[in-house]
Amino acid sequence: MRKPDYDDPDVEERWCSEQQKIVADYLCSQKLNHGRIGKWPAWHVAPYASIWAIESLARPEWIGWWAICGDLPPDYISAADVEPPQHPRKAMRVFAQNWLEVVKAWKDGREIENTRIGDSSSRDELGPLLESRATLLMEWAEDDSLWEDE
Repeated sequence: MRKPDYDDPDVEERWCSEQQKIVADYLCSQKLNHGRIGKWPAWHVAPYASIWAIESLARPEWIGWWAICGDLPPDYISAADVEPPQHPRKAMRVFAQNWLEVVKAWKDGREIENTRIGDSSSRDELGPLLESRATLLMEWAEDDSLWEDE
């Protein structure tokens, strides 16, 4: 079977639409009250990662949340955790830092309060994957060539 050509605009559009649905389903599963999800990711590299701006219910037209999905676990953070001005690059750093903290806690035999990724039976398998994804996100966040519009 031939791999999709993510440089093809139609393939990229389908992938982004699928990611938007994944984000919507994930936020619903987390019972997060939110406004609109961006029609297009705030940043993405198909098929690896996409970052989405999520509207605040308390402040319509403002970003209240950031979500991430792709070839990594879906996750979300409050926009309040991202230093102003709001930008997906800064959100990416926060996701990476959070995941690295989770991995460190797991290595120390601890949990981080209000954080749930997988279950305790999958930590030996999930830990290295989460660490590698977090490291990659941090590398991308530091790569100026990926952020021409900042």
